[in-house]
Amino acid sequence: MGIPVKLPAFEGPLDLLLHLIESNKIDIYDIPIVTITDQYMEYIRAMERKDLNVMSEFLVMAATLLEIKAKMLLPAEVDEEGEEIDPRADLVERLLEYKLYKCMAAELKERQTMAGQSLYRAGEIPPEVEAYEAPVNLEELLGDLTLGRLNEVFQAVLRRSEDKIDPVRSKFGEIEKEEVSLEDKMTYVEEELTRSPRTNFRKLLQNSGRHGKMQVIVTFLAVLELMKVGKLTVHQEGTFGEIYIEAGNGAGTGEGKEHAQSREHEE
Repeated sequence: MGIPVKLPAFEGPLDLLLHLIESNKIDIYDIPIVTITDQYMEYIRAMERKDLNVMSEFLVMAATLLEIKAKMLLPAEVDEEGEEIDPRADLVERLLEYKLYKCMAAELKERQTMAGQSLYRAGEIPPEVEAYEAPVNLEELLGDLTLGRLNEVFQAVLRRSEDKIDPVRSKFGEIEKEEVSLEDKMTYVEEELTRSPRTNFRKLLQNSGRHGKMQVIVTFLAVLELMKVGKLTVHQEGTFGEIYIEAGNGAGTGEGKEHAQSREHEE
């Protein structure tokens, strides 16, 4: 019967290497790679080959050792600073890191064992003692505190609260969506032209009492739609001059509204 993979001394490739290094009393920073590789290969040959996943880890480490062994036989490589590169450096670093985690795991296991052996006695305080609250003497607690002193403390708290207020962002108002309907604007423009057959675009905005950007845009679109169906005519003397609007003799109100509804549906 072969040697099982899980032995008391090791439980993986790095465990096996640490076992070989410690049993041979070898300096981990100066590993005789030939000796360690030969002993490692002997363990590999003696292992059972039932679990391929576990065996693959040992075989990968065996290949790594053979690679390092081959590099040790070749002329040493030199880095940019002219120093020789030790092929064992990466392996030594992995062994040291694994040994550190192994020691930490053993320490945590020991602490867990010690914690399991600790017992604590439950409290035996009577309920009436536990529910007792010491009386509060208000006169002693307040002392020389007066309403004037309380007001000073209150004002100081208010000043600290005001200091925390952002002087810029605190003045921001709430942004609300302004609902504007093209159909309603067309009706509004027609009503204004009914009262005054000749007006200008500026008066339309002033009479509505709303001067937001969306109001200007939708009012302008309403004028264009009514002009398209012949409800009104528009005159402008210059490029940036006043826009004058006059009532026209186009189709009925229903045609303009239906056209506006179809335009909103398309958008």
